[in-house]
Amino acid sequence: MMKHLAAPITHTCCKLYPTITKPQCFVGNNQFTFLNQTSTFRDWNMNDNGLLWTFNLNYMDWLEQQNLTTEEGQKWIDLFIESMSQNITGLSPYPTALRIINWAKFFCKHSKCLNQKRGDSMYAQTRLLCRKLEYHLLGNHLLEDAYALFIASIFFNDTALYRKGSRLLLEQLKEQILPDGAHYEQSPMYHCIMLDRLLDCINFSTQNNVFADQQQLTEQLVAVAVRMLGHLQAIVYQDATIPLVNDSAEGIAPSPCELFDYAQRLGLKWNPMELNECGYRKLSNKAAQMEAVIDIGNIRATYQPGHSHADTFSYELRWKGSPYIVDTGISTYEKGTRRQYERGTEAHNTVSIDGQDSSHVWGGFRVGKRARVTVEEDTPTRITAHHDGFGHHRLHQRTFSISDSGFSIADKVIGKASSAVSFLHVAPGIEVNTDRLADGIITIGGLQLTVEGHNEIEIRNDSVAKEYNQLMPTTVIAIHFTTVVKYQIQKR
Repeated sequence: MMKHLAAPITHTCCKLYPTITKPQCFVGNNQFTFLNQTSTFRDWNMNDNGLLWTFNLNYMDWLEQQNLTTEEGQKWIDLFIESMSQNITGLSPYPTALRIINWAKFFCKHSKCLNQKRGDSMYAQTRLLCRKLEYHLLGNHLLEDAYALFIASIFFNDTALYRKGSRLLLEQLKEQILPDGAHYEQSPMYHCIMLDRLLDCINFSTQNNVFADQQQLTEQLVAVAVRMLGHLQAIVYQDATIPLVNDSAEGIAPSPCELFDYAQRLGLKWNPMELNECGYRKLSNKAAQMEAVIDIGNIRATYQPGHSHADTFSYELRWKGSPYIVDTGISTYEKGTRRQYERGTEAHNTVSIDGQDSSHVWGGFRVGKRARVTVEEDTPTRITAHHDGFGHHRLHQRTFSISDSGFSIADKVIGKASSAVSFLHVAPGIEVNTDRLADGIITIGGLQLTVEGHNEIEIRNDSVAKEYNQLMPTTVIAIHFTTVVKYQIQKR
């Protein structure tokens, strides 16, 4: 069993601006709901619903839910401490890092709950994390480790921990936050998660100035947060929701509005950043009442592409603020047929050539050979680019354009190919009418899709996911062509 280490328990560090309230996951009667799956607690290693569910249990984010009583929170913290010798999953570095942050926030808000036993356990978990930093995974895992060490160093007023944590934090922020403010794993969901933790660090640091150079460090953290806020402001849709591209789902990260409100409580000010290094662009037209987020980027986290998809040149389209063409989303992290499909090219609004993926996705979180993008034209209303994901001997070129008349796509296959298919995934609940299919015209709700240059237009039944473990039936339009195909989406 892990030994408790004497920790400098202090209440002087227990000051915070209000943080973001977390969703209600503890539902009472020893039951927890994560990822839209509810189970009754047996132990901290229970894996009825997969590893990600068990991780969520051990994160203890639910200590921050609105209706959790102080007494209930203390009970679960003590139960965790008593069960640590049998808890294999919960002592993994990633859940340990998140739990340290959540315990620190809980004890800051309920300082009378911080006794020697609980403080010793939290300090011991922090020392354990120091020995198990996730350099083998890197990416958001290592950044979460850095966040935890930094917050714990302030909480415990531990100079050595502060030096280690702040050094790792600055190093990883420099590595992982792109010049345009995006997190380099190119998932808007993970961007929001990483921004939330960074705001927590700024909150702890501004409210508890205990180290000599801490103010200067805080200014550096604020500068990064301002860029991240600016990126988020630029990429969200008009209704302040994120595009569900790469590994992104609703109900996991704080919403953009919650993050903006939190940043304002901390006194931060920001302006929208120009989308650049992240690889995403937004095309919009007020007259057409359309906005599209498109992907013309390479995989930026080249050594950790676990949350990347084979979605080069995919897009999402909204009309009058409502989704019309959507990403298939993610419903699971469990390795299998569904996970493989959701990461593959056919699950996105782009082109597959000879049935291949544009990048080789495999193993749930692995990417082999990747598409390399060359941007030929990049303006606010028209973008042209090509990529070599289907082999150097054949390229996929795509032109996106938006105008008062609507949103247009032109696809071209350069080189030999037996077949090519351009996919459009229609948002759930939108009626698709194919009465004029022979003319290349399909009605999608209040919009009309007009196709030119196709060999065949196939209508498929499929499903998409906005949240984990929730699939919704929808329609997929598969446009078969040989060399060139064009389509326009406009108001009927």
